[in-house]
Amino acid sequence: MIGAFSRSTFAALILACAILPAGASADRPAPKLELPAIDGTTIRLSDLRGKVVLVDFWASWCVPCKASFPALDGLYRELHDRGLEVLAVNVDERRRNADAFLAGRSPAMTVLFDPRGATPAAFNVRAMPSSAVIDRAGNIRFTHEGYSNKTLDSYRREIATLLAEK
Repeated sequence: MIGAFSRSTFAALILACAILPAGASADRPAPKLELPAIDGTTIRLSDLRGKVVLVDFWASWCVPCKASFPALDGLYRELHDRGLEVLAVNVDERRRNADAFLAGRSPAMTVLFDPRGATPAAFNVRAMPSSAVIDRAGNIRFTHEGYSNKTLDSYRREIATLLAEK
């Protein structure tokens, strides 16, 4: 199990993990995810079966996360009624850093906290931000490292494909 997910442990994790290239098809069962949300409730990925889920890993110190976080929240607001869930997993070891990042924001997507870094380790995260797009059956179908406008376009295509599947 990975200890606190700071910049230094993140660097070590990069050396130890491998993830598919951005947008690559993965098609493997998603690892277990069970984490506390902002309101203190526990969210389980397994409870979201039947929905398309985008799991995004972010940190307050991550510069690209400042752009990806609001973009993913916008994507959630746009597609939630069609069956999309977005779980934004914060990996800061100190909650106050995440809270400072969130100050003045009112995300509609579900924000979760994993200060120990067990979930990104289970998902083989090696870059920040990183994400996995999970189908209705609970399988990782696409993965992404980093973020750009091209990433957002890829999310839209991939999510549309998965939402069209029965």
